[in-house]
Amino acid sequence: MTDAFFTCRKNVLLAKSPPTQIEGVFAATRGRLVPEEQEALLHKWLEEGTENLPTSESVPAVRKLSVTLSSDWLEGSELLMTSLSDLNTSPEVTRCADQQLSELNALTSSELQEHAGAELAGLPGEETVTSAGSVPWAAEVPQTDHQTADSAGINVEVLNDDPAVLAWSLACDAETVPPVLPAQPIQDAVPFYPVPTEVPYHEILWRDWEDLSVQPCVLEQISKNTSLFEFRVMSYNILAQDLVEQGLDLYVHCHPDILNWNYRLPNLLQEIQHWDPDVLCLQEVQENHYWEQLEPTFKEMGFACFYKRRTGMKTDGCAVCYKHSRFQLISLSPIEYFRPGLDILNRDNVGLVLLLQPVLPEGLGLKAVSPLCVANTHVLFNPRRGDIKLAQVALLLAEIDKIARTAEGSYYPVILCGDLNSVPDSPLYKFIRNGELSYHGMPAWKVVSGQEDFSQQLYSRKLLAPLWPTSLGVTDKCQYVTLCQPKKLGRREYSRDFLLQFRFCDVACERPPQLVLLEGVTDAKPVASARQQSAVTAVLKRHNALSFLSKQCSGVIQHSLNLTSVYSHFLPQRGRPEVTTMPMGLGATVDYIFYSAEPVESKAGECRRLYKDGALKLLGRLSLLSEDVLLMANGLPNPFCSSDHLCLLASFGLEISNL
Repeated sequence: MTDAFFTCRKNVLLAKSPPTQIEGVFAATRGRLVPEEQEALLHKWLEEGTENLPTSESVPAVRKLSVTLSSDWLEGSELLMTSLSDLNTSPEVTRCADQQLSELNALTSSELQEHAGAELAGLPGEETVTSAGSVPWAAEVPQTDHQTADSAGINVEVLNDDPAVLAWSLACDAETVPPVLPAQPIQDAVPFYPVPTEVPYHEILWRDWEDLSVQPCVLEQISKNTSLFEFRVMSYNILAQDLVEQGLDLYVHCHPDILNWNYRLPNLLQEIQHWDPDVLCLQEVQENHYWEQLEPTFKEMGFACFYKRRTGMKTDGCAVCYKHSRFQLISLSPIEYFRPGLDILNRDNVGLVLLLQPVLPEGLGLKAVSPLCVANTHVLFNPRRGDIKLAQVALLLAEIDKIARTAEGSYYPVILCGDLNSVPDSPLYKFIRNGELSYHGMPAWKVVSGQEDFSQQLYSRKLLAPLWPTSLGVTDKCQYVTLCQPKKLGRREYSRDFLLQFRFCDVACERPPQLVLLEGVTDAKPVASARQQSAVTAVLKRHNALSFLSKQCSGVIQHSLNLTSVYSHFLPQRGRPEVTTMPMGLGATVDYIFYSAEPVESKAGECRRLYKDGALKLLGRLSLLSEDVLLMANGLPNPFCSSDHLCLLASFGLEISNL
């Protein structure tokens, strides 16, 4: 008990004495003073503090008094300062048990209260402190044998000298004590300050639907006689529960109740059902939640569902769902980015690529609509490994190229959704949108993600060409080698020495059927030794490898899908960038919906490719929010939005043509 009052008295006087003086003396004597020395030191602080106390601060000094709550009174652990007026709302304050209250009250007799009340009345400009105007509170004091033994030695007369201590003791005598607040499950975490219930989340987080079909540029491309197959696509990172529990330090601003899956699941399903998408692309879908809860619910909503879990020991993955009344499945291709033995592809991220056939309503006659390729992925988060992200995206684009390519060599319309963990001004974003990236010699952190700046590192990883080995079977144009179309034959010149190396190859040893037989001239067949044949084979292999490597060693990768973003990533009415997530309270855009468009000829020197809608037209989108708006709602997740990402939603139209 001695240490308890000693600690409290020390903090009471913090407002009345120089901080350096008090902290220096207290640090030197804490835990080692006998009761007599404590009394002498308290008298010294009292005399110095009373002389320096201004008259105008008499009441505020009592009302705004700082109190220390320590988890270990004997050792004097970390101090937590708060004001008396806020003690009823501050979750840091823990309430005292009835036994502790009785022990503290026993130390303050009725004479102490009367004497202190007279002193309060005598202070110039002070108001009488009553329990009705203050909030009852008490400091939680662990009971130990040492404290119990020392409690009898406390000098009550010493406590009578300071009105601030009186205010502390009067608060302890309150008629009621609220129950102990529930402890937070996160140890050493920043406590949650709940937003008042009257805060209108639905107004703060309101998102407008932007109808783009009425814009002149869209109206010009849609003729009056052209009908459209309209559908909605949603992309949503729903935050796997396992990832929440593994990274609780990322969600210290959230009340534990809103992080509970039983709270989050109904919110997520209600949001999806409200926006009613025809195609749903989800990321961070926990496997057991998918099979036990999400897939059965989505099937009841009319969806056909496909899921791909991340490789290795990961418990979440990606899912693509579509309404079977609107689409039929043509082909499905799951992608695993992990490749054993390749450092550039040693992570467990995955993707899904589907080719869907839109189902036209009955009564349209002989009409047809193009198939639609839908891709969904969640690439690596690590901001330092942009090389891995780039290789993962290249694999995804190669798979899209394979699925979406027509027999004539063109492409079906493509919609690419996902969490790319890259911001809009990053080279990865520009590569997807512009179709080209020169990566050789660039730092890995800068090349792709743009999430963090590691420019101060002396030895940052740099990308070198080729980015991936030839054994991967993907060209620098993000196409599978086996599916590359043969190039047009052109006239080539070779030296005589080069051609002589192939005089004993298999083709040279075969007699052309149109060759006229001339005895002694064309009837001879070249005969080569085994050594010469092996040399020819080695030359051919080396030539093919060098030809392939010469294309990749340029350090430039390309793709031919002509993709552009649904969102502009800027809110002109607010003058702020759009955000799709808020990690650690910082807003960023990492989620995207890309779609096929037709490139427009740009001026010379422009590095940004311009697009206009082609067969696939963007008709509308759900607006995003800015960082300051999300901060007003205590960030993400919150009681209204149950993920740390916002959902993305867009409306498209596919041209319906005559057969």
